[in-house]
Amino acid sequence: MRVLVLHGPNLNFLGRRETSVYGTGTLAQLDEAVRALATQLGVETRHLQSNHEGALIDALQAADDDCDGVVFNPGAYTHTSWALRDAVASLRIPVVEVHLSDIHAREPWRRESRLAEVCVAQVAGRGVGSYLDGLRLLVTRQPSEGER
Repeated sequence: MRVLVLHGPNLNFLGRRETSVYGTGTLAQLDEAVRALATQLGVETRHLQSNHEGALIDALQAADDDCDGVVFNPGAYTHTSWALRDAVASLRIPVVEVHLSDIHAREPWRRESRLAEVCVAQVAGRGVGSYLDGLRLLVTRQPSEGER
């Protein structure tokens, strides 16, 4: 199994950006934790971070051809991007939306996800554990009709 771990805008600033919300761990540390779990589960992961919406869409579309699923933290695009929502909806592979913070307990504008309805699951508020749980969900779930 091959999984794309896709990080959206500002996640490259983990460890120095709003540490009271996102913690002090870096993106490299987060990716290492995901890789360690992936190794235990026998899963290959690819990791990409971009601050650019189009680059995230390109990565999702490319993953549809060579991955079995995506763990995706769209960052603030979660709440604004119809284009990312449409990209996820067009995929034949499952996508789990993840967030380090609990978006449902934050500012009102953060509580709505444009992507949730086209993802197979959403995991939020568990820090790095959101990514780990998202990966576990992809590995253990049964594909639905129409998925690769």
